[in-house]
Amino acid sequence: MRALVYHGPGERSLDAVPDPQLAAPTDAVVRIDTSTICGTDLHILKGDVPEVRPATILGHEAVGTVVETGSAVTTLAEGDRVLVSCITACGRCRFCKEGHYGLCTGGGGWILGHTIDGLQAEYARIPFADTSVHHVPDELTDDQVLFLADILPTSYEVGVLAGRVKPGDVVAIVGAGPIGLAAILTAKLFTPAMIVAIDLSPARLAKALDFGADVVIENGSENAFARIMELTDGLGADVAIEAVGVPETFELCTELIRPGGRVANVGVHGHPATLHLEKLWIKDVTITTGLVDTFTTPELMKLIAGGRLDPTPFATHRFELGEAMEAYDVFADAGTTHALKVVLTGHPVHLPAAAAKEAVAVS
Repeated sequence: MRALVYHGPGERSLDAVPDPQLAAPTDAVVRIDTSTICGTDLHILKGDVPEVRPATILGHEAVGTVVETGSAVTTLAEGDRVLVSCITACGRCRFCKEGHYGLCTGGGGWILGHTIDGLQAEYARIPFADTSVHHVPDELTDDQVLFLADILPTSYEVGVLAGRVKPGDVVAIVGAGPIGLAAILTAKLFTPAMIVAIDLSPARLAKALDFGADVVIENGSENAFARIMELTDGLGADVAIEAVGVPETFELCTELIRPGGRVANVGVHGHPATLHLEKLWIKDVTITTGLVDTFTTPELMKLIAGGRLDPTPFATHRFELGEAMEAYDVFADAGTTHALKVVLTGHPVHLPAAAAKEAVAVS
């Protein structure tokens, strides 16, 4: 089969590799129908995630079709359409029993495209399949659910919920890439008084307005700290969500919050950041970090099915799996291409029932 393979920092290629095989009775093999590239994949290619070994297939977000199951798999069958989560859960360890699947010590956590082969391929082996994939309702398209594999639950759990966003809050989101935009989308569920998006890119700030931000600040041409103070009568934001993963944006978040405020760090950091405790200790601030657990994926899927949440605008570019090298170039150059998420199609994408009937009628 074909797969996008990591060969060390800065090195990737589309290779012919062996088809995946069941390795444990709890495994399933899934045909990958659609997948996508994550900012974390770019961090891997920069060398920020040294646990990823050369010859690993990248990718941890996909919608696919079950083609084979191990003897211990009881909730899946051949032909089932599933969302493959970025987090794998053994379901048995202490952390899985607490709902902290990202901390799984039984062989799960973030392993796909990290410590084992991932999903930017024609097929993939999914460990602990019963507890690590989600059935997809027939009425939902691949585009509607694909971003539930990572960015939506990540922004929601690690940003919005960890930051304890509540009605009436002023929420500052630093970074208007896919994670920041997903934080805007899901923060709106809690009716904050104001969502402020901060970024260097005018194009991404325009997208932030489309996704529901009330105010945008082009940091660099504007002083983000001064503007936030102006908007909040000198208090600062109630919640600051870091959605980039570089020291400067984390440190900016700690400057923007009011006394008693909350900083929720979502970005993947590859370098140390300075924590100014000499300024923060007296302000009674809360700083949270974490990896997504994906415990909210079913909740978010219901919101999408009910028309309360629409993630489809994230899909700005489309490629066949065979064009994955070009897709990476487009995604990595988002400042020029304005890419939010690229969708890689390995097989024909799912059509909702009505569209499928229409397609048959036309043919």
